[in-house]
Amino acid sequence: MQQFDSLISEIKGLHSVMEQSAAKAINRHITVRNWLIGFYIIEFEQKGSNRATYGDRLLEVLAEKLATNGLSFRNLKLFRQFYLAYPQIGQTVSAQLQYFDVQPFIKNLPSGGTISDNALAPIDNIISTTDQVDSNTLISKLSFSHFSLLLPLRNVESRAFYESECIKGNWSVSELKRQINTLYYERSGLSIDKQKLRLHANETSEKTNMADLIKSPFTFEFLGLKAKDVVYENDLQQALIDNLEEFLIELGHGFCFEAKQKRITIGGEYFFIDLVFYHRILKCHVLVELKTKEAKHEHIGQLKTYINYYKKEIAQPSDNPPVGLLLVTDQNKALIEYAVADSDMPLFVSKYIVELPTKEELEIFINKELAQL
Repeated sequence: MQQFDSLISEIKGLHSVMEQSAAKAINRHITVRNWLIGFYIIEFEQKGSNRATYGDRLLEVLAEKLATNGLSFRNLKLFRQFYLAYPQIGQTVSAQLQYFDVQPFIKNLPSGGTISDNALAPIDNIISTTDQVDSNTLISKLSFSHFSLLLPLRNVESRAFYESECIKGNWSVSELKRQINTLYYERSGLSIDKQKLRLHANETSEKTNMADLIKSPFTFEFLGLKAKDVVYENDLQQALIDNLEEFLIELGHGFCFEAKQKRITIGGEYFFIDLVFYHRILKCHVLVELKTKEAKHEHIGQLKTYINYYKKEIAQPSDNPPVGLLLVTDQNKALIEYAVADSDMPLFVSKYIVELPTKEELEIFINKELAQL
């Protein structure tokens, strides 16, 4: 007779297996679709009968005419780049087409539906087959979010390295981003004991899970979901950072953009500052940190650490001391705090505060952004 505990175990096991299978199927569909869209674009650019009509504005016009979630100008450009960087995936895509009802769309291509020789050997990004991860493994093990991080890597050897390491270590998207930002490829090249470095990297790495596949912006766009339906902390934070950058510049208070996710090294450890500006009127750096969790005392402490670093290591003799700006969104409420080194508080009160956005202006911005998500 079946035990109740066995029933629970069987249902959990079935759920887990089917959930993983569904997530992998969605991921595979997204990757194949994006590669094919890139192919369509390249094929039209090379052989379209009226391609001269659109010229350099092809992607802009496409995005405008498609007007479909997930097919923005930025994404179309990314899909085109994806196809150019990974022509070898075509072998796997060709085998996969029999499972997808896409033949009508292939036939409707201006070229008649065959991949031209020029399109199959697009750029100098092709590396030797001995260095490549098998194309079927690529699209089975890596999500398109992984690919979007690999595409900016101009060095094909480093890209192949991260592909291999990411698959072997089952890295999450955020882990791949961290390893790229901390120059794992370069560190590996300089390391005497590469195997030891690899073991250490994988022991401490964040692994891919089903939530990573489902929460990807590419996934919920593909499924026709709205961002607010599946928004996660990192997605929310990134959206706010992107819009905050534009907001501060448009205020006209003298903000000049310098960097996003600025990497600094303190005590041999890497840290990343969300936004860095230089204020041309105050002649100082403005460091911005945005948190989407409950405000904590250490947030201000961390920001002051960044301020002191910039004051000591980055600021020029003619610069004024840097100032920090902390924005915290918790339960749809905004908390705004400015921070300076303790010794610089008199300067902040007498001079800085009149040139910086007020807390009220920033609160209105944050609340407006949250309402739109």
